[in-house]
Amino acid sequence: QGIVYPAGNCSGPPYVAAPFTIPDQSDSMLYLAFSEYFFQTSSFAYYTAGAFNITIAEESNLVNSFIFFFFLQTCSYFNISTEIFGSIIPEVAKYSVTPYPVMLKLMATEIPIISLEQDSFTVEIQGSMEVFAVLPDSTPQSLFTMNIAANTSIALNIFDQKLMGSLCLNR
Repeated sequence: QGIVYPAGNCSGPPYVAAPFTIPDQSDSMLYLAFSEYFFQTSSFAYYTAGAFNITIAEESNLVNSFIFFFFLQTCSYFNISTEIFGSIIPEVAKYSVTPYPVMLKLMATEIPIISLEQDSFTVEIQGSMEVFAVLPDSTPQSLFTMNIAANTSIALNIFDQKLMGSLCLNR
């Protein structure tokens, strides 16, 4: 069992470690096992440290963040602006006649829940996204806020000596 603490705060997390067993096998040199407790305490530490609060704007330097790499590439490819959001949400078009760049603030509103299952694991995250128009004087003007609830299953397999994963958005 492993535990991850938030930086500078070694008080216990709000979880209790449950015992788990590792199947008895002896045909490999190395076995790795991670408990659900390890993932729960990691999630708690990252949430407490604010790691799930992210601002995405044109000048953001989040390319090294694996989770948001695809999203950032999509934002820069499509040049997301108030014009794009205005075509989807008519209220934005009424407010912003001139196209402005958009800034997104993503925030986890609860500690993400990570559950281990037989051949996969599930991540449940509750959050909110606030969308801002960035005005010519660099002032952010709030356009709208939306709540987000995501439940994702991730299955990992080894195929041709490569770790492969499949992602399924459950909700």
